[in-house]
Amino acid sequence: MREIVLDTETTGFDPESGDRIVEIGAIELIRHMPTENVFHEYIDPERTMPDEAFQVHGLGDDFLRGKPKFAEIGQKFLDFVGDAKLVIHNAAFDMKFLNAELKWMGLPLLPYDRAVDTLDIARRKFPGSPASLDALCRRFGIDNSARTLHGALLDSEILAEVYLELIGGRQPDFGLSTSAGQNDKSGGVTNWTPPPRPSPLPSRLSDAEKEAHASFVAGLGEKAMWSN
Repeated sequence: MREIVLDTETTGFDPESGDRIVEIGAIELIRHMPTENVFHEYIDPERTMPDEAFQVHGLGDDFLRGKPKFAEIGQKFLDFVGDAKLVIHNAAFDMKFLNAELKWMGLPLLPYDRAVDTLDIARRKFPGSPASLDALCRRFGIDNSARTLHGALLDSEILAEVYLELIGGRQPDFGLSTSAGQNDKSGGVTNWTPPPRPSPLPSRLSDAEKEAHASFVAGLGEKAMWSN
């Protein structure tokens, strides 16, 4: 199963009032685990950056000037996400902006039912508790010390860790597949098994524990199954 965890940074809150996307960060998950496949673009919004937005993400006019416009990367973004589920914190906000930009380009819109909203999951799982990304990092012990400002790629990486915790931790199938390395049609990996260790782990049993176990088994008699 392929999923895309993504985040955007914008010039404000409302694309219909002229606000635009200035950064997209997205990372690929296969069977809930991150791969090395990422999408990251800074985008020239073709307008000035309001100070309120600059204080949130630190992306100013000078930095964004000369970066590609959304019209230059919109199709590449759609090609990256494909038909995967989109994991987003406060999905309504990002989907609103992404679909506005795609609509202005005349490209297909992203159906809202493709979005998995981690904010909604967190609020249902922990009713009455703070559900911001920072609050969830504190709850799950996830290091977000690098998050001094909002950044789409960094926030996507953090959100991927939060998402794994929200759906039950880092063991989606315990790696119980039987053979290695085949890709399914959705881009997932099937029949995966871990590679052998370069050297076996040392035994955790002490000599005294081994002797005590041997003595116990000997006391069970010759017909004990451990004696065969």
